[in-house]
Amino acid sequence: MDFSTLRTLISRYCVGEENWVDSRTVYIGQKEPPPGTEAFIQQRFPDNRITSSKYTFWNFIPKNMFEQFRRVANFYFLIIFLVQLIIDTPTSPITSGLPLFFVITVTAIKQGYEDWLRHKADNSVNQCPVHVVQHGKVVRKQSRKLRVGDVVLVKEDESFPCDLILLSSSRDDGTCFVTTASLDGESSHKTYYAVQDTKAYNTEQEIDSIHATIECEQPQPDLYKFVGRINFYMDSEPVARPLGSENLLLRGATLKNTEFIYAVAIYTGMETKMALNYQSKSQKRSAVEKSMNAYLVVYLCILISKAIVNTVMKYVWQADPNRDEPWYNERTETERQRHIVIRAFTDFLAFMVLFNYIIPVSMYVTVEMQKFLGSYFIMWDDEMFDEELGERAMVNTSDLNEELGQVEYVFTDKTGTLTENNMEFIECCVDGHVYVPHVICNGQVMPGAASMDMIDTSPGPDHEELFFRALCLCHTVQVKEEETVDGIKHGIHQGKSTSFYISSSPDEVALVEGMKRLGFTYLRLKDSHMEILNREDEIERFELLEVLTFDSVRRRMSVIVRSSKGRLYLFCKGADSAIFPRVISGKVDQIKARVEHNAVEGLRTLCVAYRPLSQEQYQEVCQLLNGAKLALQDRDKRLAEAYDLIEKDLILLGATAVEDRLQEKAADTIESLHKAGMKVWVLTGDKMETAAATCYASKLFHRNTQILELTTKRTEEQSLHDVLFDLSRTVLRQHGGMTRDTFSGLSGDCTDYGLIIDGATLSAVLRPSHEDSNSGNYKEIFLEICRNCSAVLCCRMAPLQKAQIVKLIKASKEHPITLAIGDGANDVSMILEAHVGIGIMGKEGRQAARNSDYAIPKFKHLKKMLLVHGHYYYIRISELVQYFFYKNVCFIFPQFLYQFFCGFSQQPLYDTAYLTLYNISFTSLPILLYSLIEQHINMDILKKDPSLYRDIAKNSLLRWPIFIYWTLLGVYDAIVMFFGAYFLQKEFSELLTFLSISNILALDTHYWTWINHFVIWGSLIFFVVFSLLWGGIIWPFLNYQRMYYVFMQMLSSGPAWLSIILLIAASLLPDVVKKVIWRALWPTTTERIQVSAYTHILVSNNREMVNAFFIKKHSQYFINGELQMQPS
Repeated sequence: MDFSTLRTLISRYCVGEENWVDSRTVYIGQKEPPPGTEAFIQQRFPDNRITSSKYTFWNFIPKNMFEQFRRVANFYFLIIFLVQLIIDTPTSPITSGLPLFFVITVTAIKQGYEDWLRHKADNSVNQCPVHVVQHGKVVRKQSRKLRVGDVVLVKEDESFPCDLILLSSSRDDGTCFVTTASLDGESSHKTYYAVQDTKAYNTEQEIDSIHATIECEQPQPDLYKFVGRINFYMDSEPVARPLGSENLLLRGATLKNTEFIYAVAIYTGMETKMALNYQSKSQKRSAVEKSMNAYLVVYLCILISKAIVNTVMKYVWQADPNRDEPWYNERTETERQRHIVIRAFTDFLAFMVLFNYIIPVSMYVTVEMQKFLGSYFIMWDDEMFDEELGERAMVNTSDLNEELGQVEYVFTDKTGTLTENNMEFIECCVDGHVYVPHVICNGQVMPGAASMDMIDTSPGPDHEELFFRALCLCHTVQVKEEETVDGIKHGIHQGKSTSFYISSSPDEVALVEGMKRLGFTYLRLKDSHMEILNREDEIERFELLEVLTFDSVRRRMSVIVRSSKGRLYLFCKGADSAIFPRVISGKVDQIKARVEHNAVEGLRTLCVAYRPLSQEQYQEVCQLLNGAKLALQDRDKRLAEAYDLIEKDLILLGATAVEDRLQEKAADTIESLHKAGMKVWVLTGDKMETAAATCYASKLFHRNTQILELTTKRTEEQSLHDVLFDLSRTVLRQHGGMTRDTFSGLSGDCTDYGLIIDGATLSAVLRPSHEDSNSGNYKEIFLEICRNCSAVLCCRMAPLQKAQIVKLIKASKEHPITLAIGDGANDVSMILEAHVGIGIMGKEGRQAARNSDYAIPKFKHLKKMLLVHGHYYYIRISELVQYFFYKNVCFIFPQFLYQFFCGFSQQPLYDTAYLTLYNISFTSLPILLYSLIEQHINMDILKKDPSLYRDIAKNSLLRWPIFIYWTLLGVYDAIVMFFGAYFLQKEFSELLTFLSISNILALDTHYWTWINHFVIWGSLIFFVVFSLLWGGIIWPFLNYQRMYYVFMQMLSSGPAWLSIILLIAASLLPDVVKKVIWRALWPTTTERIQVSAYTHILVSNNREMVNAFFIKKHSQYFINGELQMQPS
């Protein structure tokens, strides 16, 4: 049991709650209920203090140290440092302690500064004033002193200080308008409703007279879910009213276009939904990080092997008594009596300390800095700025930059991601007769839409007008008059004051505007009455009795209204699959045919139905809904059951068609992703025909693509087992048992397959029947089919199924890198599940962008993010990781060789200063700058030729053969430097090593700028200057100086300079030869393009030189660079 569980149990029993319940009771205004009604139990709630900081002044050092030493590398170097302190080791503890101290200090300062900023932000929030109603008066308090049960007065444009239940507002109908941009990114105004019994209370005295309690659920992070009830204590029995999310005002939201409100605090401080949502998400680790950890383990094994070999060799060497105890190093009596095992273990630890520099202590810090600084290149990219939205790309997680260059599967939503989510009302069909007005786009009447086309205008007037009224009533659209909102005037059309529609769903605005063009105008909702202006310019009033809200499971919504004549209607609007099974009459066949026709055209369709209600039926409906709404436990489930019973026996009226245009360059982006070797899957909740049409338009499917269907319609005709095996035989017969990954994906020799699967069939594949003995391998067969398809369309998907698909591919035997991209709250689950999650800053709110690793304004920006930024990030960090291991092998392997020449006496080859500064000063900055600005190929070429992405696929630059090559190269360079220094010049192994690794980096640099030159050659100059100062001055704080005057003497020798040049050439020779042979015999696509680019530059330069020479030679014939014809 963890400590949090234990603490929770203790707190529950300490307040006397033996049986814990998931609800709380809030006493409004801190007033006790009347005697005899219920027991008064004062519960303890936290204050309204927000704490986003991790540390306090007292726990910063111990807590930060604990967190940092949980990292394996830091803990390892701490152990080495302690060993150096405890036993007699060949190197000073400073050599390990100073680099470790530097890394720990830099990280602590960074985290401490970030936490100080969080403290500062917390204090500004906690100390801001709020207005609280106490004893009929308004009192100012600091926000942190607010308590659960306090009644708060909030004025226009103020943010809510905690989670509140709306009691009343300045508006007569008890509503208020709120923006929740800081919570979910939605900038549209949302309507919230006051409790009916208190909405008329508009003074402090009236509010103070309220005697009531609120029972509600315990705090939970779902922003869109709330269950509770309010109990009013009148003269008679208590009256209970239901409370839902429409009554709950969340902390962080802002009051708009409402003068003031009164509300009661129910969740405060760290129990508010905003605070619960700011908890960290699960950590994602990139493939590069996993490779890096594997390499560290290998190098740790090499380190232990070196220490064991040297320990054994030492005792073999000392088997001769003359070598064991030479005259200049006699042992003490204590050392002679020490057991050989203890001596051997001590020597082993000493060798571990001597060779520990093979593990790069500064690599983690350098990698973190590279990722953090490199992420700004995405945010600074002007090509990924969208002028329409005024938004740039955002980086929420810099830990996954290089993963953008490794993506193999792209899972994308359709609506709002591939399409614009900018709806145009196209047509409606009533009883099989079609009405086509001119274009209505997202609530804005387009030019030239002054008249209306009507096709076959012969349906009965009752059904026609009932259909139009249904669409004018069955929605959640708000009507806004001309007003200034956030400094922008709305509602001006052709110079006249008018109204405009606002809704969280663009579909609803398009439909209401479509009805306006067809003669029925929705005016407003006032005093629970919806007003419509009909074709005769008469205002019709309908009392809004109930709203059965839309949800993604039911895929429909309904309203119950009473006309001015007293007739009761239930109007229902939803997806065809949600409406047709509930219809008992109407012209179903004609309407279904029109719906299928529009779906094939790529239009979004909705069906409309109604049901007349008698007074008795309405009373039954009210009882059913009230019983479900008042429930504190399983309210959602009971409401769903109630809706299911109410929305039945419907009469079909007609259907609508709305177009959602394809986003700009969406087809080009998908085509580029295909060429780059990525498989693109579309996961959508839309019907198959609509989604398939979008897939063809976006070039996911081509006209020659052979479509394979795995749908409910086909599984009704054949068993799932037979369908799966038929599809498997089809794709494997073509590919001869090889997966499509074997092919380039562009070859015309193999048939291009596309798979379509729906949600119901997917559920059957993932959860097959236990009765079917052959069902165990359905999942494997399905994956085999998908591997051989270039594209997959999953339609009728629930949000959870989207995440299940991503998880299924992630867990397959190839373990491919997955990317999920979407724009709505229903895409969050797959975004969090994928290796890389990308959110679109769309019109369905900002939940996806807020929960993603990266956020981009439009789908087209995905092309550059992957093909350019992802490519560069992977190339850069791969070189950084390999180079770090290489330079440490190159530096420390001579130390291993040196032990064979010093009798395994643990004598260090290098001076303490060089051991200490090698990783943190001399060699870190050049590779850091390389990993930030290197461009091995011009970015325009990367965008034009997506196939270059294949060269870096499947972590190709960090595979074991390349790692072994870099390690062997380091060993070779170390041998050359050591024996070159040994035979030619004894004193300059440090300089040779540094020159060798600097030149290797220079050889690998393709994109030279003044920064590269400054850093690479500047580091070399710094090394020389440091060596001259370190060895040229007698430092008073040193007991001895091994390097005194050594460097000056060496540089004054001519043979030394010749030796340096020869040894550097010898060390670079294998790498140069290898590059030349590989590029000549087995060039990659990248290398071919590099050669052609260099050739093009050389040819261009030569041509310019020839032209310049010709012009100079014959200058008398040229004026302003143009050839002038001379008269004969």
